[in-house]
Amino acid sequence: MIIPRSPSWRSLQVVVLLAALAACSKPAAIPSKESTSAATAGSGTELPVRKIPNLPAGGEAYYASDSRHLIANMDDPLAQKAEGSGGGGSLTYIFTDDGTYRLRITDRGQDGCSYFFPDMKHVVWTSTRDNMDMPLGNWFDDADYPRSAELYISDLEGGNIRRLTNNQWYDAEVSVSPDGRWVVFGRQTAGKMDIWRIRPDGSGEQQITHTDDWQEGAPFYMPDNETIMFRAWQTSVKNELRKQPSARGRMITPMTVFTIRQDGTGLAQRTFDRDMNWAPYPAPDGRHYVFVRVVEGRNWEVFLGDLGGGAPVRLTYSPGFDGLPSLSPDGRNMVFARQGAGSFAVYVMDVSSLGLGPENYRGIPATPVPEGAVIADIVR
Repeated sequence: MIIPRSPSWRSLQVVVLLAALAACSKPAAIPSKESTSAATAGSGTELPVRKIPNLPAGGEAYYASDSRHLIANMDDPLAQKAEGSGGGGSLTYIFTDDGTYRLRITDRGQDGCSYFFPDMKHVVWTSTRDNMDMPLGNWFDDADYPRSAELYISDLEGGNIRRLTNNQWYDAEVSVSPDGRWVVFGRQTAGKMDIWRIRPDGSGEQQITHTDDWQEGAPFYMPDNETIMFRAWQTSVKNELRKQPSARGRMITPMTVFTIRQDGTGLAQRTFDRDMNWAPYPAPDGRHYVFVRVVEGRNWEVFLGDLGGGAPVRLTYSPGFDGLPSLSPDGRNMVFARQGAGSFAVYVMDVSSLGLGPENYRGIPATPVPEGAVIADIVR
């Protein structure tokens, strides 16, 4: 038995320390021009890292096909505010990774995950903009995800908006295939999270996973335009952990990384432990991926995983939260969220020395099952 975690960014309620990471969430901190090339807490040394300047608080960012522009949901005063501690208050921005360009492309509601189409003419994003009379819910709690969240497509300036989904379920955790032919996303219906896909014109909607206990989310296409990487966790395990007094307020939910073909066949388990393998994002080389684990001192750090079976390599060394990593299409940069002084900002790490680019694509390898593996009992 294992467990994976909730949707993308909503999971950053790290301040309340690791209770239940959930939907497209957010951080808080205004980046400066400073560039920090390594060396923080821990026994390792980071590759060159720099903070993106001139941004509102935010954290879950994804590169465009030019490996320069990024899209993310960032804190904004025009956004719909959540009552209580459910997170919120963000809208969708497009910006460059040097901070010289920034544009907010949405103007109301509350936004979640977003992603570029490869044509660099369109983007897809999550918003409550047309359901602001519905209860907002809680992006941080999978038991109360916003059922007002829907998917939209627009141009790069937020014009020509077209609603892609229309229901009263939670639709979020969205991304696009490298060839632009499919939009893949997470949908929660009746408390169950599954992965779905849909054509950009709204046709061909298909449910890819069908599970009760396992909660799948944060799906991303791999370079072959056929395989989808995602993480999942088990509700039964999560509920058992919540019953333990020692886990209250600081529970770490076990998560597993899987891949599956876009037609719902070929499910493959990719991690085989009881660790928190959260927020996996595939590299353009088809073999590696970046993800998040909690290490000593309950410290969240980014690791490089290997589908071919190699041991994970730690990439970040910071006393605060490091997470929500993604890679540029050219494999040269990793963007991630870092917490400092109680707030979150967007950082870029130069990973060009790791050989993660598309020039090294040799197909997607099988992952050997290690000795002592924890085999997931996921049933389709």
